Amino acid sequence: MTLPKVLAFDVFGTVVDWYGTIAREAQALGVDGDAFALAWRAGYQPAMQRVRSGELGWTKIDDLHRMILDELLPRFGLQDMPEAQRVHLNQVWHRLDAWPDTVAGLTRLKQRFTICTLSNGNLGLLTHMAKHAQLPWDCILSAEVFRAYKPDPATYLGVAEVFNLQPAEVMLVAAHQDDLAAARACGLQTAYIERPAEFGPKGKDIAPNPANTWHAKDLAHLADLLGA
Repeated sequence: MTLPKVLAFDVFGTVVDWYGTIAREAQALGVDGDAFALAWRAGYQPAMQRVRSGELGWTKIDDLHRMILDELLPRFGLQDMPEAQRVHLNQVWHRLDAWPDTVAGLTRLKQRFTICTLSNGNLGLLTHMAKHAQLPWDCILSAEVFRAYKPDPATYLGVAEVFNLQPAEVMLVAAHQDDLAAARACGLQTAYIERPAEFGPKGKDIAPNPANTWHAKDLAHLADLLGA
């Protein structure tokens, strides 16, 4: 098997623990952290679909997150939250903590491959997150660069174009089978990362899909599989 030259990483859930970070911050506000984190994330795909469908013009994830948050606060009795506090809370997505294996795993993979993000998060968000969580990216790519949200083919093929590579020379690394399926349809290699706690203690299905090129328990395991 020919190894890829570039590893492009989904970020939310694959590299960082959005659920755990948001649940802790919400808990500090005196609300049910589990319910708050899951409800905020539940608005993510519908909000992006409004952009994909043309109902909204191009809108950054930061702004979509704020739209969802403003709708969410009254449901948790937080409708009187001041603007400055809303801005700070919305930026929790910039402060997401890495999974325990992430930094060491990325550092190993970086020695052998070019590593970049391919996230629906906007550039500022991803840059602040990298600083916060010490993520050693070679390059930060975002849906914002391509003005299209995953799973639009423009995102996956855009990575290959940025690096002047064939799609098969790029591998998407993600904890989401739908993201990986869309990447495969564009000719990319794919690696699935198990993140059983992505949505909290209830867990999620992490069964292998033989259509993926690789299946790894975490990023350290992926580095082992790829000889990094």
